[in-house]
Amino acid sequence: MRITQVLERTAAMKSSIRNSVIDFSQMTTSCVAVVTDVVRDGQPVIGYGFNSNGRYAQGGILRERIIPRLLAADAEALLTDDQTNICPFKAQQVMLANEKPGGHGERCVAVGTVDMALWDAVAKIAGQPLYRLLAERYNNSQADERVYVYAAGGYYYPGKDRRGLQEELRRYLDMGYDACKMKIGGATLDEDLRRIEAALEVVGNGKHLAVDANARFDVETALQYAAALAPLGLKWYEEPVGPLDYAGHAAVAAAYEGPLATGENLFSMADARNLMRHGGLRPDRDILQFDPVLSYGLVEYLRTLEMLAEQGWSRRRCIPHGGHQFALHIAAGMGLGGNESYPEVFQPFGGFADDSPIENGYVTLPDLPGIGMELKAELMPEFAALVAGTV
Repeated sequence: MRITQVLERTAAMKSSIRNSVIDFSQMTTSCVAVVTDVVRDGQPVIGYGFNSNGRYAQGGILRERIIPRLLAADAEALLTDDQTNICPFKAQQVMLANEKPGGHGERCVAVGTVDMALWDAVAKIAGQPLYRLLAERYNNSQADERVYVYAAGGYYYPGKDRRGLQEELRRYLDMGYDACKMKIGGATLDEDLRRIEAALEVVGNGKHLAVDANARFDVETALQYAAALAPLGLKWYEEPVGPLDYAGHAAVAAAYEGPLATGENLFSMADARNLMRHGGLRPDRDILQFDPVLSYGLVEYLRTLEMLAEQGWSRRRCIPHGGHQFALHIAAGMGLGGNESYPEVFQPFGGFADDSPIENGYVTLPDLPGIGMELKAELMPEFAALVAGTV
């Protein structure tokens, strides 16, 4: 058993939207395919991966460092001890050879993208949906058969007024979601409050609406928003300050009694641990949004979950950023609190299997080996272009 090829290409993930920090009109992602010599139904097993939105394609790092290391490794060095499958833990060691600790930059995204493809291949070789494989290996065989998801949207669109925001949120509720998230910080506080009021008219009350500042604010501004948001009883107030401003986050947590959410822009277990130590987070209410793909992959995320348990945190407080099938499988297999979803943006990469509808805020996972990329009709052409000629 061996990996015969690791292929990559850059694909567009652009949308005419913006949050408080960036616009997504030029957003890209890396598509990766890990081709093996294992044959199923007359075809080689291929694992597929891509990086989550908000971080651009990683082609240079993949081509110059990460992929050559994998292909140069002895086949046995990438396999489980019993030689029956690929070992993503050993693969990560190979991918990170000769890399200095810390300063994660973009390499964490490149490694995480390949990690997704590796786990897809591992589950396909094992003949299991990824979430069941994860549950058996790392969660006492306890898998969630359905996962809570919320609709992430409410971006600032060119020419979009508050009525347009309301129409968007109504569509999400009609799709089966029971909670939505919208952006703040890209307008004045007064205008954002008017947008929030308009959203509440649609979703009903604060427990069905989260707001996301995308780490835009300094501490003073974050506290001003916190004071204005406090009476609304929102589902959560997300990323009020910079991701590494742990003291600033602790100041907001001390002043704001409602739930806070953060973590999507921290890219290692060590950074997540510093947030736990110094960020003032409260394990009875706050939400942790570490993104497995952006932070060296599931291998590192499993280390993060272990660290959180040592800190007294329940996995149910974890709702990963990303809004894609890989994170959904992790949520189901590891017993997390839910998963983000992007019903109308970052397509065709966002969202879940085409035949998995949202019902009362929950989605079920299909019984297909691997992650299930093949069940998203608009996504598979992105990978077909990558692997043309290999099958």
